Amino acid sequence: MAKTTAAKGRYWKAHLKCVGVLLSIWFVTSFGCGILLRDWLDQSFPSVGSAPFGFWMAQQGSIISFVLILIGYAFWMARIEDNLEHDEEDSK
Repeated sequence: MAKTTAAKGRYWKAHLKCVGVLLSIWFVTSFGCGILLRDWLDQSFPSVGSAPFGFWMAQQGSIISFVLILIGYAFWMARIEDNLEHDEEDSK
């Protein structure tokens, strides 16, 4: 039973690290680029279509980054589960 508890602890530690990193990326892309850095992005980068880059990041870029974060989460969690599965097989 101790091995099961240790495996659950490793799983949750890895899971929380994954979620924390991805939420930080989401915060930077949605709040940072869309609100805090909007004026700087408008001045520093070319426009996307007819919209300034800061406005585009607030409207479309944050949605695209969110979808990429979801895909990254799926791959990252699959890797975590595979690693823990191999660890459990090695300990048997």
